[in-house]
Amino acid sequence: MTATRRSSLSETIPLVAPTTSAPVAQSELRHNAHFGNRCGVACGFILVSESACLSGLGSGSNVGKPVRPARSAAHLLLVRVAVLVTVALGANYILWRWFFSLNWDAWWIAVALVLAETYSLIDVALFGLTMWRARERELPTAPAADLTVDVFITTYNESVEMVRRTALAARGIRYPHSTFILDDGNRPEMREAADQLGVGYITRGVDWQNRPLHAKAGNLNNALMGTDGEFLLILDADQVPLPQILDHTLGYFADPKIALVQTPQVFENVPAGDPLGSQAPLFYGPIQQGKDGWNAAFFCGSNALLRREALMQLGITRYVLEMERAVTRALTGAARVLARAGRADDAQDPVVQAALHEVGAAISDTRAAIAAGETIGPATYTLQNRITAVSRDLVAVDLHLLTLDLAVIAELQLETDAASAIPAHSLELLAARDLSPLGALESVQVLLRSIDVDRADEAQPLMPLATISVTEDMATSMRLHGLGFSTVYHHETLAIGLAPEDLGTMLTQRLRWAQGTMQVMMRENPLVQCGLTLPQRLMYFSTMWSYLSGYAALVYFAAPAVFLCFGILPVNTTALEFFLRFLPFMIANQLLFILSSHGISTWRGQQYSLALFPVWIKATTTAVANVVFHRPLGFAVTPKTRQEGAAPWHLIRPQIIVAIVLVVATIIGVTRLALGVGEPIGTFVNLAWVVFDLVILSVLVPAARYQGFTPKETSR
Repeated sequence: MTATRRSSLSETIPLVAPTTSAPVAQSELRHNAHFGNRCGVACGFILVSESACLSGLGSGSNVGKPVRPARSAAHLLLVRVAVLVTVALGANYILWRWFFSLNWDAWWIAVALVLAETYSLIDVALFGLTMWRARERELPTAPAADLTVDVFITTYNESVEMVRRTALAARGIRYPHSTFILDDGNRPEMREAADQLGVGYITRGVDWQNRPLHAKAGNLNNALMGTDGEFLLILDADQVPLPQILDHTLGYFADPKIALVQTPQVFENVPAGDPLGSQAPLFYGPIQQGKDGWNAAFFCGSNALLRREALMQLGITRYVLEMERAVTRALTGAARVLARAGRADDAQDPVVQAALHEVGAAISDTRAAIAAGETIGPATYTLQNRITAVSRDLVAVDLHLLTLDLAVIAELQLETDAASAIPAHSLELLAARDLSPLGALESVQVLLRSIDVDRADEAQPLMPLATISVTEDMATSMRLHGLGFSTVYHHETLAIGLAPEDLGTMLTQRLRWAQGTMQVMMRENPLVQCGLTLPQRLMYFSTMWSYLSGYAALVYFAAPAVFLCFGILPVNTTALEFFLRFLPFMIANQLLFILSSHGISTWRGQQYSLALFPVWIKATTTAVANVVFHRPLGFAVTPKTRQEGAAPWHLIRPQIIVAIVLVVATIIGVTRLALGVGEPIGTFVNLAWVVFDLVILSVLVPAARYQGFTPKETSR
């Protein structure tokens, strides 16, 4: 690790912003379709949600300024009315579906469909809760002049030229700061580039060899231990900051409870039409603003400013918590060992029983002391001393009995070898032997000694940024909220990045995001985390919940195909009764979406939300395998440049199969209708549904054929 470099950087290196840039926000909605009834009528379930939050389409240029006009109080009131009406109509619809319209003769598709609809309604309700308190912040007051800031540029295998461009722009940030390149690739050419630019260079030391690296989180945790700035600006290697990024964000930290300020991530290399759905206009906008209203805006990995003190407090708190858990496991195991030892035949002696009882009491006292707030070290040290004393007493009793036995043998005048005197310290040595009941006590000692206070399995004891997931950002911000800190979403483009330029890279990126989110959900589910408010729990859960949509999408694709091919209906009712309940809900839902999106175009997000269903399903299954069965998840850094190769049709094979099935179902449905077998209304409605599904899936055709960005293209 190189020494830190800090200077006022009186000179600035201006960054010329691209002539076009993508908007500042994005999110996902989910189009969920379903149809069917006794008369053969079906209907499309088009719902707003957060699920594919990082796919969408926006428009306009917003570099260095908020992208949307402030919403009025009247507009927020309209959104809230739309939320209440949508949820009420949705509840009315879904209760009717469960109790009065299921076709139990085809329960396998009927139940699957109503479960998918229930999932979607919950998704809508969580989206509505997010929009309930959407917050638009004013520009904060100017920051104090004497704050210290470290700018971290994280890199692994990105090109030197790309990192140089970002570092050059980072040097040009107007507020005094220090810039560091955090090179996880440990490349001599990157070190040389840092020296030429006059910025710091940090790479991992020998302590990280043969230990978990924890990807980007480990890179940042390593840098935290070698720098000292009060605040940290974290940038990915491709995220070029604007000169005013610190001037416009540091002011929030005048409030000592603010731990994080997150700004949007937008991309300059997105062509018109955004074929890969790279821009995120609903997430980096209304959704993050909605979460911000509940103090639940979360860290997105880059373009964010964090308070070092909050991170270090988090690292220490997590360290203590892990040590407490280790001690609890050791004490629980010790209690089981003693219980087994107490049932052994050779433990019925009153002296042995008293010794085991004393150790059991010592364990109980230690648990009580730790629960009362006593420091772990002294508490466990006292416990080990008490166990050692009991072991010594048992050895003394055994030696006394052995001496008596030897005396009896001597009286029998048997030939024996002369024995030397037993040194005083021999009691300590004998106490550690695996004898029964001493073996039980030694096992307890081993359990206590297994508590690794120094965390020898890790490169450093403190890991302020969470390492439980391949995406460190969400878990870290959730833990900060759990400690009582606050976060801010600042809705202004202050850095410009590079989006994936090929389908394979995009799918890898989305899979990693989804896997990381599901890992957090299974390891530290926000619904049961201490310190979070109820709205914060629901805000985090809504993001996690949205990634389960792949299973619902499968049902929505399957339902019309089942009807067209076999005439099987999941809903048992009349067309009029169905539409009287469904249409008001659908209209209210779309109105809620229109009001919430505030003019942001999101059709591309709707398409990717459904079309990427195999990615969401793979993310959940692999995350479960990783968390429950400890199978490697794998980690791939998202390439920042186009990966050459033929059109990657094999990457979307599941979607192609679904499209073929839908086309075949269409042919069969039309044939059945021509033969007089199919029901006309149901057939026409489901044909329309299939057409809509095919339009949704068609978004992947230009994505697979996309040849990369050329400067003349823009995303306007």
